[in-house]
Amino acid sequence: MPIIQTEGLTKRYTGGLRSESILAVDDISFEVESGQVFGFLGPNGSGKTTTIGMLLGIISPTAGSFRLFGGQGHREILAARQRIGATLEYPNFYPYLSCRDNLRLVARVKGRSDKDVDVALDVVGLAQRRKTRFKACSLGMKQRLAIGATLLGDPDLIILDEPANGLDPAGQREIRGVIRRLAEQGKTIFLSSHILHDVERVCTHVAIIQKGKLLLQAGVAEVTSQRPMIALRSDGDPEALRTAAAGFPGVRSIDVRQDTVLVEVGEGEASALNRFLVEGGIPVAHVTIERPTLESVFMELTSESTGFGSVM
Repeated sequence: MPIIQTEGLTKRYTGGLRSESILAVDDISFEVESGQVFGFLGPNGSGKTTTIGMLLGIISPTAGSFRLFGGQGHREILAARQRIGATLEYPNFYPYLSCRDNLRLVARVKGRSDKDVDVALDVVGLAQRRKTRFKACSLGMKQRLAIGATLLGDPDLIILDEPANGLDPAGQREIRGVIRRLAEQGKTIFLSSHILHDVERVCTHVAIIQKGKLLLQAGVAEVTSQRPMIALRSDGDPEALRTAAAGFPGVRSIDVRQDTVLVEVGEGEASALNRFLVEGGIPVAHVTIERPTLESVFMELTSESTGFGSVM
């Protein structure tokens, strides 16, 4: 059963001094199945946060509909949202209270026990730092504590909006570990992130949007197994190598990346391509097969070289 299902979901903002109309989310339809770690990707301003806001009831859709846990009516959606935990902004805790005491305050609001607090601290890897004051926590610890707060209601769906934003590599690794542990518990995770390397490591499925439109929804393994490229390098001019390789029968696409020529041909034709070039008087110093990364697929789909934040 889909945990999230949108159908033609649309949000248009109107108003302002010039009565301008901005189409933030444009008729998108996608599904998130139970147990998936679903990466929701797009350049800045693509509509990711607006979509999350509609799912959580913070923003009202202009058109379209969505279901949560199969429910669509007003009462069903309200009940379904009780099964969701979400982190949307920078963690907002009391600086002079410890990690544990901050979560105890959240637990009281949610009607949870101190035992639930201890379980949440353990899941996010803060059990040994439970007495540390929030102001003394690293940014990574603060982000993990925020995720711990979302776990106090034992949600079935966890929505994380940029949980590793601004973190150093160690902090990013900590967040990846938390997401993996939650996935092992069978939680469904909806992750909006700018860090494609992390998404490729932890997510099972992704959707890519740009300017409010859905460009792709697929499994991560499916995305990164498509269109293997043959990477060629020679001791000579890359453009000469490119021109020669373009004459190989069956070339589907060709590109130059610095001193490397990337050629897309049929499966198993790397040796034939190399032989073709050598026989044509073009010595090849390096031949490897490169499979696409999530980053390369994203950049190809969106044609954006800026505005996507850190790619580690």
